[in-house]
Amino acid sequence: MDLSLDLLGNALVSGLLLGGFYAAVTIGVSISFGMLDIVNIAHPAFIILGSYTAYIANSVFGFDPILASIVLLPAFYLLGVAMYHVYDVSFERRGDASIRGLAFFFGILFITEVTLVLVFGVDYRLVDAPYVGPSLHFGVIDLPLRLLVPFLVSMALIGSLQLFMSYTFIGRAIQAVAQDPMALRLMAANPSRIKRIAFGLSIASASIAGAILIIIQPVEPSIARDYIGRIFAICVMGGLGSFSGTVVAAMILGVMESLTSTFYGPSWSPAVAFGFLLITLAVRPSGLFGRS
Repeated sequence: MDLSLDLLGNALVSGLLLGGFYAAVTIGVSISFGMLDIVNIAHPAFIILGSYTAYIANSVFGFDPILASIVLLPAFYLLGVAMYHVYDVSFERRGDASIRGLAFFFGILFITEVTLVLVFGVDYRLVDAPYVGPSLHFGVIDLPLRLLVPFLVSMALIGSLQLFMSYTFIGRAIQAVAQDPMALRLMAANPSRIKRIAFGLSIASASIAGAILIIIQPVEPSIARDYIGRIFAICVMGGLGSFSGTVVAAMILGVMESLTSTFYGPSWSPAVAFGFLLITLAVRPSGLFGRS
């Protein structure tokens, strides 16, 4: 009985920490899909790109992967701005954003993965940092630093974005742009410019999410595909565009996966987690924090 309680306690803690990581990898999609209605299925590819840039900075120059990802935020932001410009000119202005735009992002996903394979091969890569191996111990509860540090960084990232969205003109404009572009123009704001900034922020978040990912586990290029379903499931379950909903849904998914893996085996965890998603959407189609 004590052993089961110990396992339960550690599984719950690990699930919450894992949920923090899921929130970090989903927050960019909460902006692009939840606020801009852009189905960027290539977002996981940029997360993996963030992992490899952190790997290069760590293995070649000895930089801390998280600090390296923060330094690279402007580069990822500019990459997102450039990508949205191409998407806007080629598809959105022509009214072809639904199917052709989706194919565009699928192509970006494929090209990024193939490029990473050609450059780095298919071997798993990892980083070295003081917090990768050790754990903190509180009685029977273990807190692996490789999960705790990414959790804290994830919460800092989401908190910073929430403050930006709530207390700046551009942040409020981003929240409004998908609802009423004409009203936004009356406020002397260009919807295309606002969307460009928002999409840049969504891709910039992938820099930090990628560094977090490679701290938690080794990566290889095709691992991006494993996260497409989880990311969009969390985004929808939390409520489109809701940062707090994203965090809560990510925590729920992380705990569900951790408990299932601990007591029933890892092969069952995706089925149980997505089953819970279906039940949630059946009860509340708009998501946990979405508008009814």
